[in-house]
Amino acid sequence: MKNKFNYMRFYFALLWTLLLLFLTGCWSSKEVEELSLTAGIALDKGKNSTIEKEDEEGGYPKRNLITATYQIVSSQAQSKGNGQQKRYINVSETGDSIHQIVREFSLKRESTMFSPHLKNIVISDSLVRTYSLEQLLEQYLRDNEVRLSCMLLISKGLAKEVLESNKKGEIPAFRLSGIADNRNRTTRILPPVSLAKLEGKMRSGSSFLLQNVISIKGETKFAGAAVIKGKTKKLMGFLNEQELEGVVWINGKRNGGVVKTFDKESKKLIIYEIKSIKSKIIPHVNGNNISFDVNIESEGRLSENWMQSGKDFENEFLKKEEKAIEKEVKHLVHHVTKKYKKNIKSILRVLATN
Repeated sequence: MKNKFNYMRFYFALLWTLLLLFLTGCWSSKEVEELSLTAGIALDKGKNSTIEKEDEEGGYPKRNLITATYQIVSSQAQSKGNGQQKRYINVSETGDSIHQIVREFSLKRESTMFSPHLKNIVISDSLVRTYSLEQLLEQYLRDNEVRLSCMLLISKGLAKEVLESNKKGEIPAFRLSGIADNRNRTTRILPPVSLAKLEGKMRSGSSFLLQNVISIKGETKFAGAAVIKGKTKKLMGFLNEQELEGVVWINGKRNGGVVKTFDKESKKLIIYEIKSIKSKIIPHVNGNNISFDVNIESEGRLSENWMQSGKDFENEFLKKEEKAIEKEVKHLVHHVTKKYKKNIKSILRVLATN
């Protein structure tokens, strides 16, 4: 009996010891207030900050090639619940290495940069014309702290301006993610390209598209697309918004958006709401000549009609407006293919990878 009691005591002691191991919490945990929660990053061509110019006598050897701006969520504004106070802080540092730049922040800030919640990286057009995406994103792709779901954008002009807002209480990096979520409401937004997807696109060796974003006085807009050359991984040029619409129609795979056109006779406005787009590209190769047929099918509805004729549900009227919408879609497709007809191989590769 005594031996049985001793065995029970031993098993209870062992059980309690095992339970204690699960109750220790996160050994490596840190207080939120001690971290700089990074929401967005902007990369521009190098430009010294004021403090860097003053501290050049520090003697640390670095070239000022890249200026990185980190958007940090302000824990103070959130804790105070003040809607009139900025909810973010932007800090910039210049150098010739992304990792070195991050470490430079530790010389000026008491809190550590913390990037697992990073939403997006914005790169300026001038920087990605000079350096390849492979070079600029090498460190982020290696860093196990940065999530591969982070979205990549290209900006016309300074990337750091995209991380500014004139609206109180708004965090620009979160706003960019919110705009990207509207892609099923318009044909002028590309599916978001994450770091994980980008790595695959770069390895394919084919040219591809990235969403272009512009910012004017704190107002941000997605405007067209940047074309990245597959061979160099550098910026080749831009598609404007109309050209991007043409690419989306050629590529298909879209479940939202609108087409604006006008009635042939009355010249009154007609709006077609897209429910689905399906396309099939059939290439033809004849020696050195390459051509292709694009078959496009779309389902949708007439969402706005300024004619007020009362014939909205008559077959004859619907067929007539269907022709007008078809004509507008053909115009969008012909516009982008005509502009890039000298580089038709690249267009086909771009379509294949987007």
